[in-house]
Amino acid sequence: LQGLEPELFLKLVTNEMDNMTADGRDEPQTDFIYCHGAITEVLKFGSCRLHSGHKVLFLIIPGNRVLWASTTPSCRHFIVCLVYYYPVWAVSHAGHCVPPDSMDMIEDDHKLSFLRKHVPRETSLVLVGHSIGCYIILEMMKKDPELKVIKAALLFPTIERMAKTPQGKVMTPVLCHLRYVAYLPVFLLSLLPEGLKTVLVKLVFAAIHSLDNTVIHPTVSLLSGDCAANALYMGGQEMQIVLERDNETIKKNIEKLLFYYGATDHWCPVQYYHEIKRDFPSGHFRLCENGFRHAFVLDAGREVASMAAKWICGDLRT
Repeated sequence: LQGLEPELFLKLVTNEMDNMTADGRDEPQTDFIYCHGAITEVLKFGSCRLHSGHKVLFLIIPGNRVLWASTTPSCRHFIVCLVYYYPVWAVSHAGHCVPPDSMDMIEDDHKLSFLRKHVPRETSLVLVGHSIGCYIILEMMKKDPELKVIKAALLFPTIERMAKTPQGKVMTPVLCHLRYVAYLPVFLLSLLPEGLKTVLVKLVFAAIHSLDNTVIHPTVSLLSGDCAANALYMGGQEMQIVLERDNETIKKNIEKLLFYYGATDHWCPVQYYHEIKRDFPSGHFRLCENGFRHAFVLDAGREVASMAAKWICGDLRT
């Protein structure tokens, strides 16, 4: 992939994507597991079990499901872009999925617990985070410095001062003080038939002309009362916990980190991009030139995945 022109790369990805969709190869294996006592959904593209031959695992850490409708489309795009060189997995946050009836929620999720139990210690990791997933990646690297992380791509990273961002100023009162008020309409929506939920979701997304229709079903599943409540709770925690940027962890891992900031991201203003670039002049920072929204999976998942995959793989080969 190294040296391939972006336009040719995207054309290759698009053609392969169409071929995969046509013959059903783009469907992941979905596993529900208990991780650190919590129900966790794991999407697996490529190899579903790791063995000694798997030297590298691409692991996607999603944003809050309220902000990012689904990890599935991005996983699908990433596995196509990587041309089956590497397995690509995504691990959910606790409570952000509708588990089988036989499983009950017990306690909070923990990504490090997942890695220790399900990924061989000798496996090298390429971490891909979106939004709050970027903050979680930095926390993982801070808490376990021995993790074999060779690269971490942080897309639209909400890693500092979330409550002070334009969107944070609007959402903090809702998520931190009025969250329980929102539970009633969410509960009432959860009682609606699936068909009606689907219609409502399509109406909400009607203004997005290039909508990726694969996000419809996972968004409908979010209208489960428990999923929505847990996502709202997590959003409130983000406003209270994501405060100052973790400069120490960034400094220790600067050669491994790839940052991609949005030019019109109300969760992470351009000011944050200029400040972190100033503070870490040797870092690898990019500012979006394509107008992608924070929730890019809604209409630009393919473009962002192809860009990020080429960026990461090119970096791995240098």
